[in-house]
Amino acid sequence: MDESSTFRDLTVAQFVQRLASGEPVPGGGAAAAIAGSLGAALVTMVANLSLGRSKYAAHAGLNARVSADAEALADRFLALADEDATAYAGYGAAMKLPRETEAEKAVRAAAIREAAHAATMAPMRTVEACLEVVRLAESLAGRSNANASSDLEVSSLMAVAACRSAAANVYINLPSLGDESRARDLFERTEELADEVERLADRTREVVRGGEAREPLLEARS
Repeated sequence: MDESSTFRDLTVAQFVQRLASGEPVPGGGAAAAIAGSLGAALVTMVANLSLGRSKYAAHAGLNARVSADAEALADRFLALADEDATAYAGYGAAMKLPRETEAEKAVRAAAIREAAHAATMAPMRTVEACLEVVRLAESLAGRSNANASSDLEVSSLMAVAACRSAAANVYINLPSLGDESRARDLFERTEELADEVERLADRTREVVRGGEAREPLLEARS
């Protein structure tokens, strides 16, 4: 996408309308990244609702750090939505290249492999960013405003949805890479990351649902 039409500049309603249109872009990859951005934004909100409250003073350093990190993550996801859309558009363009002659077929095949790599790595970066979201959320569980504990759980659930959705976009492009070994490595790495995202989200839910108050993290202690 060009700079004048980035997803960050759209209203929610405009993005939904674009998503529902008959055009292939934006699609599931962009939707996954937007979901990740919402999850990160919720983590920021919970941290901000905890700062300045005496009850959570022992966790002030943690909440301040998480607030800044999650805010940056939310912004990164918006960029990833555009990146995913651009990558998919490039793949679509490669598929439309002429293939009448052997030379054209060779050019097209090379272009598809290159475009498939971009279309694979864009959602892969979304998967990686989702892991950062749930790490931050888990660190706040039991160390942040209890009145916003359900929002923290939702942030993790959004990250899980975003992660598994982005992973689906990774997997669909792997056969087009033209490299079975690379495809297998990417599949296994994506599964490892997604499993860890779900594990941390489960841990966040356990702490939230149990009403557990946790000790300050060692790194956050003064």
